Amino acid sequence: MSRYQAGIRTEAKIIEATRSLLARGGLEAATLKAICDEAGVKAGSFYNLFDSKEEAVIRVVRESIDAVDPDPDGAGTDSVDDLVTAFVRFFEEQPLMARVYVLAALNTEPSENGARKRFLRHHQRRVERFADAMIRSNSGERPDETEMNAELLLGALDGLAFRWSLDPTFELSRFAREAAKRLS
Repeated sequence: MSRYQAGIRTEAKIIEATRSLLARGGLEAATLKAICDEAGVKAGSFYNLFDSKEEAVIRVVRESIDAVDPDPDGAGTDSVDDLVTAFVRFFEEQPLMARVYVLAALNTEPSENGARKRFLRHHQRRVERFADAMIRSNSGERPDETEMNAELLLGALDGLAFRWSLDPTFELSRFAREAAKRLS
């Protein structure tokens, strides 16, 4: 067995352990020690593959988000409605991972530059996708105006997601669609 294959297996065990702990107990349950114990690896092996616990958590959540992506190949075929539907699906179909995402983003410490940068990059990619979809549906809009509208729509969606994370009975889908209608 090559070192490369052993690393791939160890990485898969860590990701599966992180996913399992998040599913059973949320962000609080996914401590570095718990992840290593669940995966059957030592902390040194963990740090050979991941910079931090947050990196493993973000990876698990990223996989959950990718599962509902309306345009996983990045072909530029998704509409604003497709993107809003995917956003809502993530919260409806994977509520625990959605809560973990919201909480992890909110709980990232200013000193955790790596995690903060990953969340900001993810947000910027979302803004770009929404802006691209808006331009395809309304080609007369200026790019700077479109980016502003995409940022406002995502801000509204993120705020609605935060509201939903506090109260799961909140009608996220209805409000998300209304925000899209008003802001796109």
